[in-house]
Order: sequence, then structure tokens, then C-alpha cells
Amino acid sequence: MKPALRARQGGSALLLAMIIMALITTAAAGMVWQQTRAVQVEAAERARAQAGWVLGGALDWARLILREDARTRRQGGHSFDSLDEPWATPLAEARLSTFLAADQEHNADSGPEAFISGTIVDAQSRFNLRGLVDAAGKVVPAQVAALQRLANLAGAPGDAATQIADALSQAFAPGPEPGVHGAPIKPAKLLDLTWLGIDEATLTRLAPWVDLLPLATPVNANTAPREVLLAAIDGLDSGSAERLVQARQRQPFETPAALQALLPPGVTADAARVSVGSGWFEVSGRLRLDERVLEERSLLQRDGNVVNVRRRERQSFSTPTF
Repeated sequence: MKPALRARQGGSALLLAMIIMALITTAAAGMVWQQTRAVQVEAAERARAQAGWVLGGALDWARLILREDARTRRQGGHSFDSLDEPWATPLAEARLSTFLAADQEHNADSGPEAFISGTIVDAQSRFNLRGLVDAAGKVVPAQVAALQRLANLAGAPGDAATQIADALSQAFAPGPEPGVHGAPIKPAKLLDLTWLGIDEATLTRLAPWVDLLPLATPVNANTAPREVLLAAIDGLDSGSAERLVQARQRQPFETPAALQALLPPGVTADAARVSVGSGWFEVSGRLRLDERVLEERSLLQRDGNVVNVRRRERQSFSTPTF
């Protein structure tokens, strides 16, 4: 064989070997990447599941607190809820391991870098939009007027109350099932009103003071802010509302009569719109694990000694690093 031919064949063999080696390297790198990715996904799923278990335990803890509060009230012959009760004390962010057993395997030094916090808020401290319409879907004028007073304080549009009431009237009016023949879908929470054409900016302005619960509920005068009291009690002025807030800090209103005694002459608190107790609570839990944060918000209904979860939402996101 001629030297030139042997050189060409040797070069071809070397090129083929290099191509094969490149293909093997690429395939191996791809397999390693896939394996690494699979491990990362599995670890993320495991962390998410563990976080869900922790927040689920926090929710059960909140339910226990509310049941114990109901038991204590029943033993004491009380029927009011106020901001000086144990459920109203927020849980500041604390390392999760501090809640575990105090032993060598579960102490603050060896525990995971996970932090949990949470709050229980009286959902009846806010104006319930469900009360804008009755069971037949008809608008309740007194409630619309109350919401408009609240909208004015929030800087919402002048027709915000009427728009929201009309939208809820259409949604809750008797008729075909939601989504059938163009029937509107019944909103389950405040932001669902955007489905009915309510501007999100309006809802954002109202959000600190309003809510949408499954059933019509009165406002709790022991927990509602001054603005909500102004809306819920017809004829109440700003100064009187502030005096009510200051008075309940000294002594909660144990009965509707105690509340009525502090109202100005000629002003009456409608028992259907204002009360001194609550049956609906919102529980918020937050778990921070390294750069990941998982938040959960649940709506609880307390009926006697039974506390049911009526709504549960969860979201996950990353915290910024600097």
C-alpha cells in the first residue's frame, strides 16, 4: 500500500474515532444532566411535600386554638370574640426546630434552617360582600349604602358599591348552573369578582376592609377597624367610631347591648349587620426554607366546637438574594 493511501486511511480512522468519542461524551453529559435534573426535581418535590406537611400541621394547630377558645367561652358563659384572646396573637417568625423535641437529635442547633410564622384573623372584622344580596339574589339597599361609605373612604369609584352589588345579584340569582347558557360563575373569594367585570384596582383599594365569605355575616364590633364600623352602623360619625375602638381596648363588648350603650343618641346597631362574636376566621401560614417560601391561606368556619376548613390556597416563590 502506498504511503499516501495509508496516511489518508489513518487520518480517516483518527477522525472517525474523534467523532465517536465526541458522541459518547455528549451522550454521557446528557445522561449526567438528566440524572442531576431528576435528583433536583425529586429534592424539590420532597421539600415541597415536607413544607406542605408543616403548614398542614400549623393549620390543625390553628383549628385547635379556635376550638379551645370556643370551649373556654362556653364554660365562661360568653358569646363574644375580641382581639385580646389567644387566637388573635400572631406567631412571629421562629425557627421550626424550636417547636420540636428538646433532645440531641432535634434541637435548635441541629434543626433545619426552616422558619415558620402565621396569623389568625377574624374574617368578620371586614365587611362581607355576600350580604349585599339576599338568598334570592336581590340587592339589599342598606348594605349597598354601607359599602359605598366604605368605598368613599378607600378612594374607590363612586359607583363601586352599585357595580359590585349588581354583579353579585346576577351571580347569586336563582337560575341555571354556573357556566350553563352564559350563567355567571359564583365568586368564591374577593378577587373572583374580576370575573364579573369589577376592576381589580377597585378591589385592591377595598381589600383591607372587605371580604367575600360563603354566607352573609355581621361585622364583629370587637375586631372591626374604625372604617368598617363607620360603614356597618348607619349614622355613626368618625369620632364616635374612634371612641368605640378605644372603649373595646379597655373592655370588649360582651353583648350587643353593651355596644348599643356607647352609640350616640338616635344611632342603632342592626343585629343582622353588627355583632360581638365571630364564626369565620382566616389563617395565614408562611414557611421559609433557605431561598424558598411557601405560603398558605385558609378560611375556617367555627360552628360551636366544630371548626371546618372552607377554603385553602397555597403559593410558592423564591425570596430575593442580595
